[in-house]
Amino acid sequence: MQEKIDLLVDEINSFTANGFKDAEEFRLKYLSKNGKVSVLFDEFKEVAAEQKRALGKPLNELKNLAQNKLNEIQEKFTQTSVKENNSIDYTLPGDAYQTGSRHPLSLIRNQIIDIFNKIGFSVADGPEIEDDWHNFSALNFPEEHPARDMQDTFFVEENWALRTHTSSIQIRVMEKQTPPLRLLAPGRVYRNEAISARAHCQFHQVEGFYIDKNVSFADLKQTLLYFSKEMFGSQTKIRLRPSFFPFTEPSAEMDVSCMFCNQKGCNICKHSGWVEILGCGMIDPNVFTNCNINPDEYSGFAFGMGIERIAMLKYKINDLRLFFENDVQFLKQFSKVI
Repeated sequence: MQEKIDLLVDEINSFTANGFKDAEEFRLKYLSKNGKVSVLFDEFKEVAAEQKRALGKPLNELKNLAQNKLNEIQEKFTQTSVKENNSIDYTLPGDAYQTGSRHPLSLIRNQIIDIFNKIGFSVADGPEIEDDWHNFSALNFPEEHPARDMQDTFFVEENWALRTHTSSIQIRVMEKQTPPLRLLAPGRVYRNEAISARAHCQFHQVEGFYIDKNVSFADLKQTLLYFSKEMFGSQTKIRLRPSFFPFTEPSAEMDVSCMFCNQKGCNICKHSGWVEILGCGMIDPNVFTNCNINPDEYSGFAFGMGIERIAMLKYKINDLRLFFENDVQFLKQFSKVI
């Protein structure tokens, strides 16, 4: 056995390593459970008692030699690795870090706000849980209006519900401030609808209104024409169709010329050449009266649009649900959109 010990001492002393891989090979060859040093310790158990005293010391020295050799190799290449990692070549180009992206709804919301900021509109905010007065009554909704029914509204408790539109912010502002008022009210709204590619129980809306003396329907039309050209391009046309909303009179739905087919007719515009994007109208005098504003002295217009609707048209998205599913592949498409 002494000869085997001496042989392993020579092997270990002559072992050279060129990297961490060699260090692992050394450990497996000599110090692992089936390594040469471990095998000698197993053989040592069978040695006669009178020889154990003479062989025990050199065997332990062999094990310590192997362990020290392993530690030496590992330390050597650890220091080399640290040194290499700390060596920075400042002449090399910088690494490009992968950046995230804004959500498409945030992009469109910010763009809408920027467009109206240029013509004097500021931004207002309000609570998402609203009382009946601000969400319905003050906006001239009659008691029997279908929007008050459970089929359309998420009621939290009696006379309190998740807001169904951001028009409630208009009422809160009109109650506290005096005209002239020129405000945008963006925010999340809720309606009890079945979720599909075209509808959702939650979505985002932008309400806008302008109140002053001698505000006319012509002012509304020019404001919305300016917005449409800024959002969809200078060639965009608009048309206004008569409609009905409890809080505006007269009321209208606004269409823009189809940006997909240039009014030649396609599936998006149902071959009409027009795409509906918002509702609007002159604020009903009853709304002014409810907010203690004299309708004989002031007039104003209001409009409301769905941010999802604008985003779907702007980015040619055909499924509303994509905005709420946090699909990384979908969101990455907007990483370079400013």
